[in-house]
Amino acid sequence: MDTAIARPELLLVADAVAREKNIDREEVLEAMEQAIQKAGRAKYGHEKDIRATIDRKTGDVRLSRWTEAVETVENEETQIPVHIARKFQPEIKLGEHLVDPLPPIDFGRIAAQTAKQVIVQRVREYERKRQYEEFKDRVGEIINGVVKRTEYGNLMVELGRAEALLRRDELIPRESFRNGDRVRAYIYDVRDEPRGPQIFLSRTHPGFLAKLFAQEVPEIYDGIIEIKAVARDPGSRAKMAVISRDSSIDPVGACVGMRGSRVQAVVQELQGEKIDIIPWSPQSATFVVNALAPAEVTKVVMDEEAGRVEVVVPDEQLSLAIGRRGQNVRLASQLTRWDIDILTEAEESERRQEEFRRRSGLFVEALDVDDVIAGLLVTEGFTTVEELAFTPEDEVAAIEGFDESIAAELIRRAEAFLARRDTELTEKRVELGVSDDIAAIEVLTPAMLVALGEKDVKTLDDLADLASDELIEIVGAEAMDEATANDVIMAARAHWFAEEAAPQEAQHD
Repeated sequence: MDTAIARPELLLVADAVAREKNIDREEVLEAMEQAIQKAGRAKYGHEKDIRATIDRKTGDVRLSRWTEAVETVENEETQIPVHIARKFQPEIKLGEHLVDPLPPIDFGRIAAQTAKQVIVQRVREYERKRQYEEFKDRVGEIINGVVKRTEYGNLMVELGRAEALLRRDELIPRESFRNGDRVRAYIYDVRDEPRGPQIFLSRTHPGFLAKLFAQEVPEIYDGIIEIKAVARDPGSRAKMAVISRDSSIDPVGACVGMRGSRVQAVVQELQGEKIDIIPWSPQSATFVVNALAPAEVTKVVMDEEAGRVEVVVPDEQLSLAIGRRGQNVRLASQLTRWDIDILTEAEESERRQEEFRRRSGLFVEALDVDDVIAGLLVTEGFTTVEELAFTPEDEVAAIEGFDESIAAELIRRAEAFLARRDTELTEKRVELGVSDDIAAIEVLTPAMLVALGEKDVKTLDDLADLASDELIEIVGAEAMDEATANDVIMAARAHWFAEEAAPQEAQHD
């Protein structure tokens, strides 16, 4: 008996929904099959395995019950012993299904409503999946949309069949949009969340400025000019570093355009944001100097380990280098990824003189020499008595104004000073009660041992209980790095492991 019921209008509905929602016709028909299945289970039993199929050519709807042939029945609603199943279908094998056609159901009002809900839900799921697949690879693009509505200052932007969120903090300060306004923004994130795919837009992201220039400057689009870095204070000022792969093309001039036409187009889109376009350089010092434009720089001192750079500018250029509310130096720091300290020439000169006086005084006191000899040592780059004590005699004698006898005497006095200092520090360490076990750790100097004693770190257990950052704070960051601190703490803990191992060895004996 043929239990199919012809419903050619289902195919027409599926075609219409597929066109309207821009999703695949097959996905709509699958949603309809699930809806009919749900209605069938409501009539014949929710525990039963009821399946529905729609003929893709005629629209015929077939409903059937599927029962699995098994050795041992665990669920009577969906399983049947294989020996009984073979009475109805002799060739059936273990694990296969016995398919019983069911009479077509007459959709009542509640069943029809349930089916409609299932179809709508599945179509919405397919729509969300399509939306995510469409936009997941478009992160980093600029897109045009229309403001659909505003929620607590956040804009919901319609992008054709999709909807995106432009949060209030991603808008340029002082700009406002109304419903129906067109808006251009940068896609910075697309997430597949439980409530559906979320598309996040921004007008403050550095990538927005870079993409706007790519649209205005053909050389950037073609890859001849590359944007290396962007730093923005949205709506106020921005800095962009560019480099040309063709030596005949000026990257800055190409981005500015004839009479500033290209850069002005970007400035207008960004609500008057001033843009400094600077040449990028692989030399960090040169790049920092360029980034601080329009201020002039007279000297740059870099500390690569700390990631800091000290910049000296003429006195009259200080306010220009720092910028209004520190804006210029802040953007330059973001652009170059260096922490930038700015000094005037007068401040730098005063500090240099103070440093010279301090170091000279150290040598005068430690070596019992006059200011001239101490000054010569500082001028040659000596900063501590230790450096002098461990420098070969011939190198010290090569200093202008010195000879071998003076060099030998200076090194002898330096060694004698260090010996006296170490003796005093050792006596103080003993007075503080710092154990000899700690003193036996080679890395720790007498000065470090005294510093530990002053912080009540007096035994191996006290030292072993410290964290590396605590130890560094006690002895000084300039005296010890994290790796060394960890080695010292592990050396202090060594006796713990030795004590644990001793009882085990005794048991084996």
